Amino acid sequence: MKKNLFKITAITAGIFATFSLSSCDDRDNMMENLSQQRTITFENVVVPKDFVQSGRFQGAGTPIIAPGQSVTIKFSAGKAQSLMFATMYGASKDWFFAFKQPGIKLFDNNGNAITGDVSSEVLLWDNGTKNNATGQAENNPIAQVPGVNASQLMKLDLAFDDASSEFTLTITNTSGGTANETPFSPGVWAVSNYNGSQLLNPAPFFTPNALSNPEITDIAQMGNTDKMVTKLNANTGIMTGLSPALVVVYRGEKNPIYELGQLDAGKGLKEISQSGDVSKLQNSLQSLPNVKGVYVAGNAPVSPGQKISTSFEANSEDKIAYVTMFGFSNDWFFANEEVINTNTIGDISTKTSLFDSGTGVNQYPGAGNHQALFGGMPQPENIVISKVGNEYPVPPVQNVIKVTIN
Repeated sequence: MKKNLFKITAITAGIFATFSLSSCDDRDNMMENLSQQRTITFENVVVPKDFVQSGRFQGAGTPIIAPGQSVTIKFSAGKAQSLMFATMYGASKDWFFAFKQPGIKLFDNNGNAITGDVSSEVLLWDNGTKNNATGQAENNPIAQVPGVNASQLMKLDLAFDDASSEFTLTITNTSGGTANETPFSPGVWAVSNYNGSQLLNPAPFFTPNALSNPEITDIAQMGNTDKMVTKLNANTGIMTGLSPALVVVYRGEKNPIYELGQLDAGKGLKEISQSGDVSKLQNSLQSLPNVKGVYVAGNAPVSPGQKISTSFEANSEDKIAYVTMFGFSNDWFFANEEVINTNTIGDISTKTSLFDSGTGVNQYPGAGNHQALFGGMPQPENIVISKVGNEYPVPPVQNVIKVTIN
């Protein structure tokens, strides 16, 4: 009987010990796999510039554009944008050619590009800084020169390439043989940035009926563009908004959002990269077995200086991936290029890259008429997903988007 009692006691002790060890293991596993809540934030840190493109033009051979000679300007623009330029009426004390503010209209009310002869748009302006007869210094407001038809002295012809959204403006000096024969000086041009609702600079170069500035004065008096070019260079650059961002928590080796070097899988990346719509990709990812959660930060475009956030739950074995549209493009998106473990904390912007989804023909960022910014639809293409190169002067990724996890 004692033997049986000892035997039963030993078995019971063994079972208890086994149960205790098993419980400890389970608690350890629970602690290891305990979900933690994190917050990921996307901030648009781009510094907006007044102009998306700008430049200088001059004659061939010599800087002066003599009667009978022509010069061309190539630039990109969307429906809301316009072109401004300025060049000196050489046979004057302080006159210059330019358009009305904010520049020449490039698209009609139906969104069709304006092409052909647009000479009627050019005007001749008196800078108001020199007496027209004596050349003595004056301090008068900028005003149109009376009695001179600028379109008889300068012919302007516009051509447009719809695929690239690029215009070509040909400026021809037609003043030869007229009472106002004159050379044109080297000149400057610019296209104002558009933020989705308005131009960032609706009065480039000068303000009519106001006193002049040093940059336009140098052009009007001497045909010298140096000061204006310096000012334009400092205020020209590509900007963008960001779309709402999609965040996915997953397991495995493959990023479920995209695969570099492969065609778009048709699960919704195209919709994000072209129009910022995350809904299709969100639904697609939620059905994948390796995806533990899909989250969306924001519900509207993210302008420079704004930020969006979302919380997510994950444990130490999980990874996260994210995507948001480079808004002022045809089909570009920001996403993490490097794998990100959910234990990662702090600024992860350096893990982010800019990609081309390969689903729409590219145009100049912020100046392409087929971009969603201008209510357009990209012309379709079908090439593999790749990193955006240096075809356009896009700011470095860290100068556009900041991504942090807390």
